[in-house]
Amino acid sequence: MAHDTAHHHESNTKRIWTVFVILSVITLVEVILGIIKPDFLTETSFLSMSLLNWIFIILTIYKAYYIAWAFMHLEGETKGLRRAIVWTSIFLISYLIFILLTEGGYIYEVYKTNHVAWDF
Repeated sequence: MAHDTAHHHESNTKRIWTVFVILSVITLVEVILGIIKPDFLTETSFLSMSLLNWIFIILTIYKAYYIAWAFMHLEGETKGLRRAIVWTSIFLISYLIFILLTEGGYIYEVYKTNHVAWDF
């Protein structure tokens, strides 16, 4: 008996559209919230930052994770490798956001109170 050596190509059209729709919906939510800026989300503070900023940070980290999951093909890797890549990235991104917002808040307060000394 002869074996069929031709490989059948599997179409990933459904997967591509699924990834496209998920990333588009998240981006659309971010854009709409950025345009509308609901008072409830901008005036409510959690850990010295508005809820709107927290929503943007969480959605951005989720998009970064999903992009790595879909386009870097992490779903097919071992659990240890996935965790090493994803948790390290999430930690570093969260740390960078924390440092930027902390320093930005300090600079804002310095300029707001006009306490700027240009003594070098």
